[in-house]
Amino acid sequence: MNTKIWLSSPHMGGNEQKYINEAFEENWVAPLGPNVDGLEKDLEQFLGENAKVAVLSAGTAALHLALIECGVEHGDEVICQSMTFSASANPIAYCGGTPVFVDSEPDTWNICPKALREAVEDRIQKGKKPKAIIVVHLYGMPAKMNEIIAIAQEFQIPVIEDAAEALGSTYKGQACGTFGRFGILSFNGNKIITTSGGGALVCHTQEDKDKTVFLSTQARDNAPHYQHSHIGFNYRMSNIVAGIGRGQMEVLKDRVAARRAMHDFYFETFKNIEGVTVFSEPGNDFYSNHWLSAIIVDPQVTGKSREGLRLAFLEDNIESRPLWKPMHLQPVFESSPYYGGKISENLFDNGLCLPSGSNLSDDDRERIATVIRSYFGV
Repeated sequence: MNTKIWLSSPHMGGNEQKYINEAFEENWVAPLGPNVDGLEKDLEQFLGENAKVAVLSAGTAALHLALIECGVEHGDEVICQSMTFSASANPIAYCGGTPVFVDSEPDTWNICPKALREAVEDRIQKGKKPKAIIVVHLYGMPAKMNEIIAIAQEFQIPVIEDAAEALGSTYKGQACGTFGRFGILSFNGNKIITTSGGGALVCHTQEDKDKTVFLSTQARDNAPHYQHSHIGFNYRMSNIVAGIGRGQMEVLKDRVAARRAMHDFYFETFKNIEGVTVFSEPGNDFYSNHWLSAIIVDPQVTGKSREGLRLAFLEDNIESRPLWKPMHLQPVFESSPYYGGKISENLFDNGLCLPSGSNLSDDDRERIATVIRSYFGV
């Protein structure tokens, strides 16, 4: 059996251990310390746009706190992009809210501005004005933020950007995660950089960051004893985990370059295979980190399917994965409202994510290309 080629595996830079050792030597092993402060500053400097960052235990925790800070409570509705991972929608349920799912548009695979407007206007007409809009930058591809923000501002609804997959991506030169009231980052093991597990909430005011830190550390009031006037959470990132993040930030630009090179590799590999489309930026306004490279296989043109290609990869011990199954098709959300057509459904039916790690070798790429050529007979 050939060695495993993973879809997206962790890629250490070499200096992570230095920051971890410093934390042990200084006995900073709690959810505070120099690495936590340093990682937040590193991220703020990288993102720009006056970003204020609070690092947390997970991107999901960040999204949960963003919804709380937007005032989402039991019975409220929150608009959410349907084509995404369940972690984009689950925190709505944590708050006791109801997700209202919206279809994608074909250029970026992200939330469709036209369907978004339809959803907002219809929910308001039904007496249920959404409390927030969650937009996802899918696989690192920036959403059409100008159009989305314009709709949100028209109806005075806060935007939360799920940029868990999009650290290093920009729209019109501005970092993804900095357009809305809040942005979400993830440092899960498969992300473009990792802290093994962890995330961050991107804010624009010190007040919002301070509230995030307060809520994420059990919401303890300023008193000599333990006193609580709010429900709190144990969501703060530890100083050990943050040390991994500090080392990873040193190589972030290299990791983005490597992921984008993998996209270019696939673009070249598939260029003469009719009926296969490599997911790429629709114009110069969009700069994707290409966290995951993905394709659409048209079975009417190729006579092949994405599932057939996935199984061919699997036979050679190469991991690939269908695109996210839209949330409005998931059993857990089957009663939630949905607006749009079948763009996300068709993408799911015919789309495949391909191995995209920044640590793939030339030999790995040759194995991948060999499977592709063999399957499509080219």
